[in-house]
Amino acid sequence: MAIYVHKPASPCLGEARVWPLDPVSRDAQDTLPWGDLQTDRSTDIAGGAAVTMQPAKGMCVVRGGTFLMGGTGFYPEEGPVREVMVGDLLVDEHPVTNAEFRRFVKETSHQTIAERAPDPADFPGASADKLVPGSLVFVATRGPVPLNDWTRWWRWVPGADWRHPEGPGSTLDGRQQHPVVHVGYEDALAYAAWAGKELPTEGEWEYAARGGLSQATYAWGNEFTPRGRIMANTWHGRFPWENLSRHGFLRTSPVDRFRPNGYGLRDVTGNVWEWTTSSWTDTHDEPTPCCAGGLRGRRTGASSREVPFSALPPTATAIAPPPGKDTPYAAPPHT
Repeated sequence: MAIYVHKPASPCLGEARVWPLDPVSRDAQDTLPWGDLQTDRSTDIAGGAAVTMQPAKGMCVVRGGTFLMGGTGFYPEEGPVREVMVGDLLVDEHPVTNAEFRRFVKETSHQTIAERAPDPADFPGASADKLVPGSLVFVATRGPVPLNDWTRWWRWVPGADWRHPEGPGSTLDGRQQHPVVHVGYEDALAYAAWAGKELPTEGEWEYAARGGLSQATYAWGNEFTPRGRIMANTWHGRFPWENLSRHGFLRTSPVDRFRPNGYGLRDVTGNVWEWTTSSWTDTHDEPTPCCAGGLRGRRTGASSREVPFSALPPTATAIAPPPGKDTPYAAPPHT
């Protein structure tokens, strides 16, 4: 898995991918969970040894640097634009697939949040018939609806979980290489620990997702469909009722279906939301360290993927267009 997962607003997202390389631990090569790190001690960089990263299979090297994080053209909580420094990373090439998550569950007997009944103490007053295992599933509306109420298109479905993405009766047949969904933050942490990796911060995720581009709208540039080419599994049509599926998928798609970004990472835009360790915030006015401790271990809040749509990364967001236009919406109707 990559240590990357960005913001879900319901336990209906994919998992994700990234690993910060801790400069302090670079000498402890025998304890590192990724591929070999080769140290060339004949070259000195910033007082330390030059390090050549050779990632394990399925991971990409993302060299650290400073970038402009956030945006002001889409969601207010993504602003203001600020300069953030990120260290070197080893990042999973794509979100965690159903096949990969199945191996994790087989070895650990892990039970996801969606497979466990909610604690009545967390939902005082809720009827007993609602306190059953389940998750939120996207259900298209019959026509246009106000876009400020996500409950119009997200529906609680008892029995929906990672094995049954649309609820009872649905299966993973033909979807082994699709990203796993209905994965909560605790589940993502458990998977990462099992894989010997960790989840990224929001800053690390966005830095890697941008693929080296500065302040571009999408991971590939500023055009939604450059030269008419569909670049990601995003919503086409008038959200949330007209799904034209011009890429051929009504819900999730295989993680290798679309071109990678400049760092070789796939599905950083569209397909599913992904978790990070940064907590949800209404504003980023106060600078927070990206890779120096930060807010590790806390969920991303309600947002690149839990109440849907609050804080998708700028590389994977867009606004609702005028009626009759395609919606370049990065978070498709996936559970």
